[in-house]
Amino acid sequence: MTLTRYAIYYAPPADADWSRFAASWLGWDMETGTRLPHPDIAGLDIGAITEVPRKYGLHATMKPPMRLAEGRTQAALEAACKTFASSHKPVRFEGLHLARLGRFLALRPTGDQSALNRLAANCVTELDMFRAPLSSEDLDRRRAAGLSPKQDENLTRWGYPYVLSQFRFHITLTGKLPKPDLPAVEAALNERLVPLLPAPLLIRDLALVGEAPDGSFHLIQRYALSG
Repeated sequence: MTLTRYAIYYAPPADADWSRFAASWLGWDMETGTRLPHPDIAGLDIGAITEVPRKYGLHATMKPPMRLAEGRTQAALEAACKTFASSHKPVRFEGLHLARLGRFLALRPTGDQSALNRLAANCVTELDMFRAPLSSEDLDRRRAAGLSPKQDENLTRWGYPYVLSQFRFHITLTGKLPKPDLPAVEAALNERLVPLLPAPLLIRDLALVGEAPDGSFHLIQRYALSG
């Protein structure tokens, strides 16, 4: 399969009850590269609710999607990810909770996030030699959303606004919802997903993923954090 971009994710374990439900909720399995049936919940069009995040799969972004720099190869990136993971320890935090991020719903961490934020920052900086510079069109598109000076600095230096001090670990579960729809979707997730969430949560590995020409993301390899 030809891949157009690469990213580093925290990809929840495929065999956990909570991640099985959440992957089905989104409707896409990155590990097998297949569509999943949505849960049947009366009154909710889950296909529409999850249309935007579906192609990315169940994940939290650690290094945002990037095109490979000239002269860099997927094989070299895989080797670098293996080396990176071998020099970093697993990260533990209290758990996850359902949160509103504007009009999106996502899972956010609870408790001390300093080790998690350091791991994400190191993903961004230590593997940046693999990232091709953004085109002027990509820069303009990002800036059109309105960025703070720090976010614009990150965009220019690291290819994405919301990294380093602007990073917020989150596992996206919906697209942008109409305000009147938020309570019903929130209630469904609180009933079906929240009771399954682990506490504490241990991030044992990082996942290298790639974007197919149709925009869907596929798991390439997991790398155990063994430092």
